[in-house]
Amino acid sequence: MTGAILDAIARRAFEPVANAVADGRIPGAALGVISRDGARAVEWAGHATLMPVPEPLQRDTWFDIASLTKVLLTTPEVLRLVEHGDADLDDPLAKHLPDLAPDQADAPVRSLTLRQCLTHQTFLPAVAPIWQWDGGPEVLKAMVLRHAWPEGPPVYSDINFILLGLVLERRHGGSLADLTPRGLSTAPPPQTTAATEDCQWRRRLLRGEVHDETAFALGGVAGHAGLFGTVDAVLDQAATVLDGSLLSPAAMAEMCRPHWEERALGWQIRHAAWTGGSLCSPGTLGHTGFPGVGLWIDRKRGIAWTLLTNRVHPSRHKETGIMDLRRSVSNRLATLWPG
Repeated sequence: MTGAILDAIARRAFEPVANAVADGRIPGAALGVISRDGARAVEWAGHATLMPVPEPLQRDTWFDIASLTKVLLTTPEVLRLVEHGDADLDDPLAKHLPDLAPDQADAPVRSLTLRQCLTHQTFLPAVAPIWQWDGGPEVLKAMVLRHAWPEGPPVYSDINFILLGLVLERRHGGSLADLTPRGLSTAPPPQTTAATEDCQWRRRLLRGEVHDETAFALGGVAGHAGLFGTVDAVLDQAATVLDGSLLSPAAMAEMCRPHWEERALGWQIRHAAWTGGSLCSPGTLGHTGFPGVGLWIDRKRGIAWTLLTNRVHPSRHKETGIMDLRRSVSNRLATLWPG
């Protein structure tokens, strides 16, 4: 595909986002589109921050990509453990975290598997106020392992990926930050990073530090959040899924196949009313992040796209229409994409 054609497609797909920026619904946004042959196009508009004075967003602006950490770091690193024979997807967590619920040998959390955590098929809660617990990052990690988690129906859960992050730290003997994919960061330069909230808890504007309270309390990065990326850096990661170079063929196939109606390993797959629109191919992978980011990979068509916004700036407590924007962009791309 020629660059001119891809530029035209991206420009048309970006129109509803540009309108949302012009209307003041979101401060700023960047859309990146990449094809399997490596051609890419990027559109951007708006502001990286509105406080204390407005600053324009640029192509190289860093964004807090939040829960994309789950699929760009944690999921592939767990699969690399499996590739190397250091773990199996059906291993119980306790095999890699022997101090998990240490006072109760038959605690249900000990028997949850890596696969169940990757597909959010556990009884663990969606979130927990870990940032309100007393202690520094290492103390809080120990408390996570010892906590008596309440049981409930399967939900999309940050706790699943926090525990997977602890597995990775144990296996590698270091911080998750040491496993940061090339081109991404856990500590971007604040002056070139899109601002998120004017945080009432931390009492400062968040710019270049993770928005997620629990990831912040756990040291800045955890299995569920903590990465930052530019639009081009996120596209670089998407390219490794499109061309199959991220993992071995066997691991790629296992990561991308449906494990239940709405989930592959780590990723969502196309289902009714999802964020990637109605017109992408069956099996399209996607994931979003709370500050207003998302990534979708249509391997059948050979296209990936990322929409990065700072929709929580200066406050999360407003309606920005981000869900409709995601679907509108995705459906436009599917319609405009040749073939």
